[in-house]
Amino acid sequence: MVTEMRYPEVEQKPVGSMAERDKTRRPIRPDREEARSRMLTPWMLSIMMGTLITGCSTTPIPVQPIDSMQVAASPSTPSDPEFAVSSQHDRVGALSSAGSDRNEFSDPFAHPGEITVGEEDDLWEPFNTVMFEFNRKVDQYALKPVADAYDFILPDAVQVGVGNFFHNVRFVPRLLNNVFQAKAKGAGIELGRFLINTTVGVAGFFDPAKHWWHLETPDEDSGQTLGFYGMKQGPYLVLPFFPPLTLRDGIGYVADLALDPVTWLVFAVTPGGSRTTYTLGQFGARVGDTVNERSLNLETFQGVEDTTVDLYEAVRNAYLQKRATAVRE
Repeated sequence: MVTEMRYPEVEQKPVGSMAERDKTRRPIRPDREEARSRMLTPWMLSIMMGTLITGCSTTPIPVQPIDSMQVAASPSTPSDPEFAVSSQHDRVGALSSAGSDRNEFSDPFAHPGEITVGEEDDLWEPFNTVMFEFNRKVDQYALKPVADAYDFILPDAVQVGVGNFFHNVRFVPRLLNNVFQAKAKGAGIELGRFLINTTVGVAGFFDPAKHWWHLETPDEDSGQTLGFYGMKQGPYLVLPFFPPLTLRDGIGYVADLALDPVTWLVFAVTPGGSRTTYTLGQFGARVGDTVNERSLNLETFQGVEDTTVDLYEAVRNAYLQKRATAVRE
């Protein structure tokens, strides 16, 4: 027996005044408000960081401790494998070199060495993917051609020496962050490396502290210090002209920039100069460091791009894993 379902009729009441119409309006859904705020937040952060960091319009890449004394005479093939892997390549290709962080990536079904990224780690993915593609275009059409010409003109030994110089002169943030994390041994090694390389290593152009005295220690930065004291990493963030970040690392980057001796040197050599002169000087130092590092890793970067299916996901996962391991250690 089939029973016909009847729904009660709803009386349609006419709405007259504006006040009555306002009462009948549907409230805005909370999930739409949350989605809208998620889209606006990274844009606001991008504007704030761009305002704070004047003159840094190129991708700042931390230079690894490398030594031109190990470079062969040939300008095309470097003999020291250390400088063949840059910090950006570490973010993309060195997934096996860092252990997974069980505290921040807690998928119980993940294989050993594999990291998982939850939704809370990449809340701003739509914004991040757009900025990631923008940075790739900047690299493809601007940075890489300049790095190709730079590599053609200068031999690898000179490029490695330039990288050593920038790494040596930026020892202050590394030294202070070792102190802030109560790493006395690391602070002592950083100070010793600076004194040896600045004198024996000819203003840091060479790295005898590593090759003669075997003085090495991991680089420490303000983002790691914030994590050491319990600050959560926050969402993953990609900004134009910047390397990958998290919210915590973005705050730390601003702090490290204030401690960077290159900023002081530019200010010292332009006494009484205009703000434009100071900005151009700082911009030039950043461009020189970035082009030099990019030139040393032309083949490495190309290999990563050619062999990676989803480059955005690979960069994000490798970066989050590397940073989690650095904070834990």
